[in-house]
Amino acid sequence: MDKDRIRHRIRAYKALLSDSRKKSAAEAVFERIERLAAFMMSDNILMYHSLPDELPTHSFLDKWASKKRFFLPRVNGLNLEILPYDKTKLHLGAFHIEEPDGEDNGNIENIELIIVPAVAYDRSGNRVGRGKGYYDRLMESTKATKVGVAYDFQIVDDIDAEPHDVKVDILITESKTIFVNRSE
Repeated sequence: MDKDRIRHRIRAYKALLSDSRKKSAAEAVFERIERLAAFMMSDNILMYHSLPDELPTHSFLDKWASKKRFFLPRVNGLNLEILPYDKTKLHLGAFHIEEPDGEDNGNIENIELIIVPAVAYDRSGNRVGRGKGYYDRLMESTKATKVGVAYDFQIVDDIDAEPHDVKVDILITESKTIFVNRSE
């Protein structure tokens, strides 16, 4: 399915979500993540700081920030840098996303697990992002386990993947865990 059509359709579904539905879905998704061996064994995790239309991550970050070393992306031109997460050192950056402050750039090679946001996924691990390719460029250079998180309705039948698209290894929604490229 064409990525622009998918973006339009998913945006309409997201507009109907209540705050309580967002919260309950996030709790279910992140409880599933906590049970993954990949999460339990990872110390360095790249997360995202959620936008209002994304699966909320703030409570999960708060819950685990003292036990895991989280990193957040920061836009730098056409690429993403990764910096350590510190709730007190965030600023509104590119695309109105809260990004970490500082110059302590992390190395993607040290990241063991990446929690990947997207507009939609298919069961083969393909994803539709927001259209700029930031995560694809970042993920192409890592062997970290990539976990896509989504609401159930963000799973679509088939995505017209392009050669530069990077698939996720595991896909988690509020009702299911799909192992795409690795077994757990």
